[in-house]
Amino acid sequence: MELVEHTPDTIWTADYPVHYSGLDFSARMTIIRLEDGRLLLHSPCNIDDAVVTQIAKLGSSAFLVAPGSYHYFHIPSAQQAFPDAETYICPGIERKRPEMEFDWFLSDQAPPAWANEIEQVLVRGTRFIWEVAFFHKASRTLVLVDLIENIGDATRGTDWRLKLWWKVVFHMWNKPRPAPEYQLGWGDKKAVGTCLSRIMEWDFDRIIISHGDNIDENAKVAAREAWNVPLGGN
Repeated sequence: MELVEHTPDTIWTADYPVHYSGLDFSARMTIIRLEDGRLLLHSPCNIDDAVVTQIAKLGSSAFLVAPGSYHYFHIPSAQQAFPDAETYICPGIERKRPEMEFDWFLSDQAPPAWANEIEQVLVRGTRFIWEVAFFHKASRTLVLVDLIENIGDATRGTDWRLKLWWKVVFHMWNKPRPAPEYQLGWGDKKAVGTCLSRIMEWDFDRIIISHGDNIDENAKVAAREAWNVPLGGN
């Protein structure tokens, strides 16, 4: 695993392989350096000694963030690697992993540690999956995990099984779309639409996502198309 600089001296990402429900694909950790130099690890990967060495070159890891219903698996390894860091989780994870220790729940209100730099929205109302979207204001970067996946011909680390499901069943191959768990259960579309509308009000022009290729051009257009149904489309 190798850290890649996304925004000079501010944001880094790291891709790592995932095998889940019989499918092979990749996930992405995002690291944000706050203005005071401390690091926020968003959806961390498995943190081994080699990863610790790379991260330590960037600064002190102060915050571990589990931003979505399926993005908490490596929090324990991050806690072991960085025992002084505070852990923030998306609501609902505490029911899936009651033994996992954490300090705070994520919400619509960013904590004081990063409130001046990052805005948040808790996307609620869906049946199977929740997520907290992050907006890094200075770099105009939206950071998501499952609200948009962008997997297609150019994406590395996927197998034929995932391509079959994404292309034939969900019609999201080469098309940025929400994860299947969203599409199978939008639930209260009005509530979801209200949350997504708040995200669309942010002045972002790039999107870092956990699964697939980041969106570096026409980001707002891509987001609106991806969320057409809950935003009131057909």
